[in-house]
Amino acid sequence: MTTTLAVDCMGGDHGPRVTLVACRQFLDRHPEARLLLVGAPEQLAGLQHPRARIVAATEVVAMDDAVEVALRKKKDSSMRIAIQQVKQGDAQAAVSAGNTGALMALARYLLKTLDGIDRPAIASPLPNAKGGATTVLDLGANVDCTEQHLLQFAVMGSALVSALTGNPTPSVGLLNIGEEVIKGSEVIKKAGELLRSAGNAGDLNFFGNVEGNDIFKGTADIVVCDGFVGNVALKTSEGLASMIGGFLREEFSRNPLTKLAAIVAYPILTAFKKRVDYRRYNGAALLGLRGLVFKSHGSADEFAFEQALNRAYDAARNNLLDRVEARIAHARPLLVGPTADPQPLEAAHIE
Repeated sequence: MTTTLAVDCMGGDHGPRVTLVACRQFLDRHPEARLLLVGAPEQLAGLQHPRARIVAATEVVAMDDAVEVALRKKKDSSMRIAIQQVKQGDAQAAVSAGNTGALMALARYLLKTLDGIDRPAIASPLPNAKGGATTVLDLGANVDCTEQHLLQFAVMGSALVSALTGNPTPSVGLLNIGEEVIKGSEVIKKAGELLRSAGNAGDLNFFGNVEGNDIFKGTADIVVCDGFVGNVALKTSEGLASMIGGFLREEFSRNPLTKLAAIVAYPILTAFKKRVDYRRYNGAALLGLRGLVFKSHGSADEFAFEQALNRAYDAARNNLLDRVEARIAHARPLLVGPTADPQPLEAAHIE
């Protein structure tokens, strides 16, 4: 069965210079995939492929554009047209490395949220010590969350991990300042009660409270938190990989003894650096929408952007949207109606 992705080829820090190379590599590795390359035709003509088609767009959402600009002024942007392909049913998922706030706002405006979901969330895997990844959400779309929002994130995250890993009952941890149920803010305590109820009802596999270091230990398959905390965890993960790379470069430039020690340790350090390389985990899902949208890191290179394409492809091929809807329907008794959210998404930047 053919799976079609709509790609915003103009978004991000590098635009077609990176996205087109990644798209060609992706097509070469996925013979059943098709791509809709959205952007300026004259800049995309360099990728000629029987399973790729150009969809014209005359505008680009810049990385520093305000959400209002993307929504009201740039109505023919590559980002908007890519999402529109999903809405029309011409693509099963859209991928963009563009402005996070604009992408979330456009996706929410065009696709709308699923019944039972108040706010979409950004979910992405972070590397852990077990050699796998811990999926964390929210990573920046919602700074202030209620206990209901955190429950919704847990349900959606469970569907995501189940679809991508094949694990029908991934474990869910609630990020807190301690494992004890009496710890944390009132929102966290209430969220814990809801998650325990959802676990007892069979809606998800609730592990319990987890702490920040548990994300990187791999204590739970999924960690739920508000967008402020999640975004800090994401940036910490990226900073760790950069720190290791800098350490290797610095040690090799020191005196002969230090160089010798660095050479001996190099294979181990290199393997560790590869494991925590955020490029391998690129591609955050915007969950809770009536369509699949994936966000690539804004500064992604060809390798990283291809990983985002891979993640979107796997999600679409494994019917992520249907799985999210099914889990929400099962948990509906606990998802007690909308929480009257008049304010816009915070859309914290994850570029």
